[in-house]
Amino acid sequence: MLHTVSDWFWWDRIWLPCNYTWEDLENSEGNGAVSPSQLYITIPLAVLFMLLRYAFERFVATPVARAMGIKSKVRLKAPGNPVLESFYISSSKHPSQTEVYGLAKKINRTSVQVERWFRKRRNQDRPAVIKKFQESCWRFTFYLCALVGGIAVLYDKPWFHDVWEVWVGYPKQEVLSSQYWYYVMELSFYWSLLFSVASDVRRKDFNVQIVHHLATIFLLNFSWSVKYIRMGTLTLLVHDVSDILLEAAKMCSYAEWKKSCNALFLLFAVVFVISRLIIFPFWIIYATVVYPLYYCPTFFLYYFFNMLMFVLQFLHIYWAYLIFRMVKKVMSGNMSGDDRSDKEEDDSEGTNDPPITNGDGKQHILNGQHDR
Repeated sequence: MLHTVSDWFWWDRIWLPCNYTWEDLENSEGNGAVSPSQLYITIPLAVLFMLLRYAFERFVATPVARAMGIKSKVRLKAPGNPVLESFYISSSKHPSQTEVYGLAKKINRTSVQVERWFRKRRNQDRPAVIKKFQESCWRFTFYLCALVGGIAVLYDKPWFHDVWEVWVGYPKQEVLSSQYWYYVMELSFYWSLLFSVASDVRRKDFNVQIVHHLATIFLLNFSWSVKYIRMGTLTLLVHDVSDILLEAAKMCSYAEWKKSCNALFLLFAVVFVISRLIIFPFWIIYATVVYPLYYCPTFFLYYFFNMLMFVLQFLHIYWAYLIFRMVKKVMSGNMSGDDRSDKEEDDSEGTNDPPITNGDGKQHILNGQHDR
């Protein structure tokens, strides 16, 4: 049954143009043979990337963070209180004024104390700055290596300079080992991002990030399987060039290097607009929508692949909206961090109010530096 389903799913009339079959691609002369099974190696490599990331964040990113002035801070934890904890978990992390008043009456405390407890409790759930820095440092390092590797792979290729060359000889095109490993490394990295998304810093665009990772993984897998490889390499390069600047700006932001952060972010915004709002839609997508029609009639993959490309472009437009908001803040001098992240709140104790205590009346004490 599984064999039948697989045969139906990979029916060559769906995925391949001009009466080509999978045997034609797998039996191409020279280095032209491709097969979906060639990318199975990306799954174990993704696990290896996750292990490498753990070691990198601990032995490389952490010392870099300290060198940039970022220190591990211990947050002042919210005192244990069953009533407030139950409300926090089951009802809301941001109670209204009416709810705060009712909770204060219930535990015999002031509204100010209850509001402070919720600020502390929310801060407990927020990731530490050093964790954010570690993630950005890891991604910056990978994107930088990927960009250098991508340029090394593509700089002397004809389709790097003339996008028409993407379709010359398709689908019987030579596939170099450098292109294969470029694909494998990028796909393994995106698999690792998808596998680790639950433990990464959760941002406001979490669902959008999931869609982006899935669309990228699908694009890489299918573009390899049907030999849209030249277009795939150009797409990867266009994405990596702006991601480097974004991660660098975030690293400077976490280190509170404001001038460097603002300069890098403005540069990132310019590169993002050029690469993802101009080059990607008007060169890359145009080449996948218009140019194939000169070589053969449309087929299912033509529509499916372009649908995924447009999904990526819609995500680019959404992120451009967030970027323009941040640029406005930078230009007005009100830059205060990544709009996608929750900001830490001031949870310091007041001098006139006794702290909220737990059920047996003992004050919660935590030795360490208060994280603001």
